[in-house]
Amino acid sequence: MRRMILTGSLLLALSATATAGQIYKWVDAQGNTHFGAQPPEGQAAAEVNPNITQPKIVPPAATPKLEEPQADAKQEALDQEARQAVAKHQKELDAYCEQIRKDLAQMKANPRVRVKVGDEVRRITEEERQDRMSKSETAIKENCQ
Repeated sequence: MRRMILTGSLLLALSATATAGQIYKWVDAQGNTHFGAQPPEGQAAAEVNPNITQPKIVPPAATPKLEEPQADAKQEALDQEARQAVAKHQKELDAYCEQIRKDLAQMKANPRVRVKVGDEVRRITEEERQDRMSKSETAIKENCQ
């Protein structure tokens, strides 16, 4: 039994090389490339090597190490500038929120609110007070979390 398996395996391994034939490549009159086991009559054909080889791996070109720190320094400078702009905006927003909350608290605590219009100081009506309180609450909900 072992002998039959060994003989069969050996014949199978050798048959692959025995059945491999020559491959031909040619281009027809329309410019199409063809491959076949027999070359066409009256036309030049090139023999193709059927052995498949692995493509050579080309290592990527090394970049100079001097450019990377410069790029990192530029990016770090941009990041720092963006952080400063965000911090400034947040500081202004905090001041705005503090002021609007203070104004809302005063309007809720005191029904007689006076405002300065031009050179004149006048008391606002209850409708104006309610309108200003609702606008302040909306602004707090939208901008101050």
